[in-house]
Amino acid sequence: MLGSIDYAMWLLAASLEAAAVVCVCRAGSSRRYLSIVFYLVAEFFGTVGRFFVFWRFGYTSREYFYFYYYSDALIVICLYFVLIGFYSRVFEEMRVSRYLRVAAFLLLAATAWIAYEVVADSKDWLLTHFVVELSQNLYFVGVVLTYLLWGAVVKLEEMRSRLVQLVLSLGIYFSAFAVTYALRNIYPSFSLWQYTPPILAIALPAAWGYTFLKVPEGARLAPARLVAPNHR
Repeated sequence: MLGSIDYAMWLLAASLEAAAVVCVCRAGSSRRYLSIVFYLVAEFFGTVGRFFVFWRFGYTSREYFYFYYYSDALIVICLYFVLIGFYSRVFEEMRVSRYLRVAAFLLLAATAWIAYEVVADSKDWLLTHFVVELSQNLYFVGVVLTYLLWGAVVKLEEMRSRLVQLVLSLGIYFSAFAVTYALRNIYPSFSLWQYTPPILAIALPAAWGYTFLKVPEGARLAPARLVAPNHR
């Protein structure tokens, strides 16, 4: 049975997702960051849809289970392409966007194939097991890709404040989800895990909305200076 805190988190998540879309549009960045807008809209409808399915069938119902994991798979795929969009922004001066898109689709296909191989022996609910496995794998892939991207940001001395904050927020989000999935497999009875997804669903749109609202597109980070002492 869900309590008032659960309902409040549901409402807050949907409100922040909608507000983040407004912040992107007000900043005049909806075309430049179209993948973020698409993800936030998908997340909003996923959040609202889950609430109505829960209200109609119950939290422990098979319908809610199906809707939650199938919608989660679609949403994490949207988030995966947001991450690829960040790669394109970081490497845009190298004119490698086409190669990045091809590599992204190949990696997504490989991840789906690995997920299928893991659950191929399941005789019951094969598609559902595949969807759950794909979601988990994509979160771990997202962690790896985000840290690789962060390494590129540091190596290339990327100074665009907005892009850096967007990447950093996504890295924290992916990392938290991956750790949650790993620990939930080890300690499945620990009740804290049910609160992690809604907390993260609140945190990411809040961080992105704040970034688009407060950090101008042209803002630059101050370069770090390493001062070496003079030896005589």
